[in-house]
Amino acid sequence: MLDLLSVTGDLLERTSSTARVQHIVQLSLAPAFLLAGIGAIMNVMTNRLIWVANRIDRITTLDAEGRGGAALGDLPALEKRRSYAQAAVMFSTAAALTISVVIALLFVSAFIRPQIGTLTALAWILTMVFLVVGLTFFLLETRTAARRNHERLRQRKRRDGK
Repeated sequence: MLDLLSVTGDLLERTSSTARVQHIVQLSLAPAFLLAGIGAIMNVMTNRLIWVANRIDRITTLDAEGRGGAALGDLPALEKRRSYAQAAVMFSTAAALTISVVIALLFVSAFIRPQIGTLTALAWILTMVFLVVGLTFFLLETRTAARRNHERLRQRKRRDGK
């Protein structure tokens, strides 16, 4: 029991400094802003994923009714876009999770004696890897959409004789 009181007293002593806690909060601001940015990007990615999934569903329903027509030509590109968008959301979610771990580690580091700077740095690096991979998949999804739009325009021009 005395050990617990001693540890608790030591912990309170180390964290009682307002300046120290302020410093930890300042350190956590950059990762917190990154977390907010990841959330905003994920909102865009998720909206695109939902749009693509709904479009695929509409085309397959039309096809089942025998009214798919030219829209069936969009399915391969839409499936590719869905795959890219899902990967982008998954990796961005992993980045959000690991940046949350970074924030937690920054606060925990103020309360414990063992230095966990290396662990915090590794979590930050892992966050960046997840974010870069997620953004790469998002880039592939948007390029696939743009490429399909250009193909559709070329086909329309050829069909209209222009």
